[in-house]
Amino acid sequence: MLQVYFDNAATTRVREEVIEKMQHALSNCYGNPSSTHGFGRSAKTAIETARKTIAKYLNAHPSEIIFTSGGTEADNMILRCAVRDLGVRTIITTKIEHHAVLHTVEELAKDEHVDVLYVQLNAEGNPDLDHLRHLLAGQEGKTLVSLMHVNNEIGNLIDMQAVSSLCKEFDALFHSDTVQSIGHYSWDVQKTPIDFMTAAAHKFHGPKGVGFAFLRKNCGLKSMIVGGSQERGYRAGTEPFHNIVGLEEAFVLAYENLEQEKKYVSSLKDHFIKTVRKAFPEAQFNGLSGDMDKSTYTLVNVRLPISQEKALMLLFHLDIKGVACSKGSACQSGSDAGSHVLSEILTAEEQKNPSLRFSFSIYNTKEEIEYAVAVLKEFCKDEKSSAIT
Repeated sequence: MLQVYFDNAATTRVREEVIEKMQHALSNCYGNPSSTHGFGRSAKTAIETARKTIAKYLNAHPSEIIFTSGGTEADNMILRCAVRDLGVRTIITTKIEHHAVLHTVEELAKDEHVDVLYVQLNAEGNPDLDHLRHLLAGQEGKTLVSLMHVNNEIGNLIDMQAVSSLCKEFDALFHSDTVQSIGHYSWDVQKTPIDFMTAAAHKFHGPKGVGFAFLRKNCGLKSMIVGGSQERGYRAGTEPFHNIVGLEEAFVLAYENLEQEKKYVSSLKDHFIKTVRKAFPEAQFNGLSGDMDKSTYTLVNVRLPISQEKALMLLFHLDIKGVACSKGSACQSGSDAGSHVLSEILTAEEQKNPSLRFSFSIYNTKEEIEYAVAVLKEFCKDEKSSAIT
């Protein structure tokens, strides 16, 4: 039996080169980066080198890169501090953002009396830019728009240039949760006038527990975590040096090999779509995830022609057959509430059939795809046989 990991949107396997870099850091560079002796200076130098490296690939200034514990902290920091420090009174977002954004803005609405407005979605799950324009035009106070670049459940891509231009036209700040796209897409923050972005290393074959925020220079934000003056005063606390150098290594390898690896992973997604459509002619791909040109190349979200009763056993069946995937984002594990994303874009009737997210990486193969689809087909065949009996 194969062991197949198709949950790369939740987290990715760490590259061997990253593990080696981190092991060396843990064994040899144990000085506190804030210490003035040689051990500390060595660690501090490596951290600043990592900051410069990341900035170079994004065409940003090194001072605009702030290391965090991951995407969730970075999203929280940006949204909360924008309200506290920049006077933001209105946040415009959608109802299909990651919960790191949605739950944060809900709390800001409750505790800080921030107005939260939601952009309408089309049938495929993309924000209506005409409605966004309408919402922006109706605001008088300081406004922040928060729209994720790649949706983590259905893979839809938004037009970052169009959104950032709209925000600039109406003097609104633009934040994007780019956790699913950093390491998978090229960025030039000088060409795209975005104010804030977020990243998590474990989404591009780096370690968990580390990420970064891009904060446009002179943005005016202050620290959310107070104490020491680390991270240029933006984030107190001793830096996790080994995680930061691991992030840097994963980041560099992701962009050095971007075109080659993107081509390979795209071929896997294309093969998956074709194989599923052949095996299940009635299957539907949620959002735009079945469109190779309008969604990320890393994932699909497929709705299968299986009854609700049988669907309860679907993930369990896949798991015992060695196939790992997700019925929603990993952040919803243990919840029976279902996907907040799919509930926004599917009808009640469409939601009766189970949906699964399969996400791919350079460590997957076409043989694994064929095995996984065969397991799904076997499961559906058993259901039909039971119905006939």
